Amino acid sequence: MSYQVLARKWRPKSFAELVGQEHVVRALSNALEQGRLHHAYLFTGTRGVGKTTLARILARCLNCDTGVSATPCGVCPACQQIDSGRFVDLIEIDAASYTGVDNMREVLENAQYAPTTGRYKVYIIDEVHMLSKSAFNAMLKTLEEPPAHVVFVLATTDPQKVPVTVLSRCLQFNLKQMPPGHVAGHLRKVLDSEGIPYEPGALSLLARAAAGSMRDALSLTDQAIAYGSGTVHEQQTRDMLGTVDQAYLYPLLEALTESDGARLMREAEAIAERSLSFDAALQDLALLLQQIALAQTVPEAVAEDVPERARMFELADRIDPETVQLYYQIATLGRRDLELAPDEYAGFSMTLLRMLAFAPGKEPAQPPTTRPSPPRAATPGADRPSAPAPDWPSQETRAPSPAASSPPAAFNGDWFALSRRLNGGVKMLAAQCELAEHGANLLKLRLPGDKKSLLDSLGDKLRAALRELLGPTMRIEFELGATSGDAPAEIVARHKAVRQSEAEAAIMDDPFVQTLVRDFDATVTNIKPIGEQTP
Repeated sequence: MSYQVLARKWRPKSFAELVGQEHVVRALSNALEQGRLHHAYLFTGTRGVGKTTLARILARCLNCDTGVSATPCGVCPACQQIDSGRFVDLIEIDAASYTGVDNMREVLENAQYAPTTGRYKVYIIDEVHMLSKSAFNAMLKTLEEPPAHVVFVLATTDPQKVPVTVLSRCLQFNLKQMPPGHVAGHLRKVLDSEGIPYEPGALSLLARAAAGSMRDALSLTDQAIAYGSGTVHEQQTRDMLGTVDQAYLYPLLEALTESDGARLMREAEAIAERSLSFDAALQDLALLLQQIALAQTVPEAVAEDVPERARMFELADRIDPETVQLYYQIATLGRRDLELAPDEYAGFSMTLLRMLAFAPGKEPAQPPTTRPSPPRAATPGADRPSAPAPDWPSQETRAPSPAASSPPAAFNGDWFALSRRLNGGVKMLAAQCELAEHGANLLKLRLPGDKKSLLDSLGDKLRAALRELLGPTMRIEFELGATSGDAPAEIVARHKAVRQSEAEAAIMDDPFVQTLVRDFDATVTNIKPIGEQTP
């Protein structure tokens, strides 16, 4: 087979070719140039960020025929043999399949002998956290008193599993995930050199799909080249990755700004008919909302090549900043909860309906004043205890929104009740405040210092909403400071904790449950109070 995959062909062979790890390159280069070499290095980071590649470059720097330096020649026998994996003094070990203490003892015994052809024996142990405890103990002695001609380079995706006794004897470097911009730039360089036609939008899609891994990005690019018959086009790449074109996301946001639920569901069904990934759709929707937020706050930071740029700025003018923030949070939480939904379409459409229902300033639908109780069918085990519903005010007695409220009335000091009459983002801010002082024409609220950003974005809107309820002459003031537990959010949290404790006690005291646990080794998980509501 003459073809070599891009991830192998374009594997960096020097520090200068390594992308996105400048902090590690600088430290290692200075150490090599100054002769301050350590006997053991630990490279940590997620998959595909360059841990093993960096270890091989370090081996070349130590064994190049021109001498120890940060710029190996790349043409001497040592450099070429290391590149091709034939250098006898470079020993690479996969700890996932080489975990036993006997294996490690054999390696360490050989480490005592001088190098065969090179200047240093370099041991690269990949996924070192997979070694057994006995193997780590066997390695420890050599790490404490290493031979002068041996350098250990350990690599792992999970440094928490490496014993601290080993960590303390290594120089540790954490390799960062690569930002999409760096990845797309490197892919552009690779495809230009390979003479493969591409569209910039396709490279952005591949860079995001790689999730910080350059190796994954190159592998996906290989796949995109095959899928596109030698070209990398944006639409073909979208089809391959199962992502949603941003153009299909704009109608969703336009329907939300118009509170058009019917259109919103039609757009969701159109995405479903294309058999696209709902997880990717929510990911792209969150990314689009982030770009809209950027356009609202720092417009000059929005890249010129962003797809549908003019349309995005138009939406940035139509949607309030706090609404964008709320939509973003709902999208990210909806993506997290997607696997818990009855099916992916239900989870996706429910996320959109949450955006529609909780948009700031939107009046909630008025429930009927009376509600018939549905008949209760007898079910097996119905006599077993259950956690009672919390004592929240019912939907029928909930106060109307400010827009539908009666003429302003005097404030009676019940801040919890007053805060529940608000909607959207201002209700979220009000829930974090506690009443510090109030009088005939004064309402002073205290907010924790770490919520200042919330106050900066929503403070004026909360003042306006409260004056609408209490009258235009009411002076609304804020102060930053620790709350004493009387903020509505704190009250709700305490109430929910009590209800949760009662629910768990009711379930665990049930004789039937106790029998299951005792006789069948059952485990009780995910206990929730029946009828739990959030204010």
